[in-house]
Amino acid sequence: MNFEGSSVEEARQFAAVWLPAWTGNRPELLVSFYADDAVYSDPAIPAGVQGRGDLLRYFRKLLARNPDWVWVQRRAVPLSDGFLNHWHASIPTPSGVVVETDGVCSVQLRDGKIYANHVFFDRSSLLAP
Repeated sequence: MNFEGSSVEEARQFAAVWLPAWTGNRPELLVSFYADDAVYSDPAIPAGVQGRGDLLRYFRKLLARNPDWVWVQRRAVPLSDGFLNHWHASIPTPSGVVVETDGVCSVQLRDGKIYANHVFFDRSSLLAP
């Protein structure tokens, strides 16, 4: 059996440059981490989007609504072609409350780019009135 996942250190190094791209409303920078044929899903779009063009359109909307959120890696677990990213996010809401939440996402890499990224977390605190 041949395992081709990222080491914990490789995952940490990748996340150290990728996760900050989620902050600051820079969708072009964020999408540069993804392969042309990337697949992405999160709780808001469980069916996901595919391809860099659709992903860029989605990131433009998402980051415009959340320019000041901050994502940090808590730990990584090696997966085939990448890693399972355990993360923490601080998400300011329009009401001024900052939601603190934890989740995981699978990050699968090919030639240094993400080809599959599936995000999982409970977003009910973001939807509360």
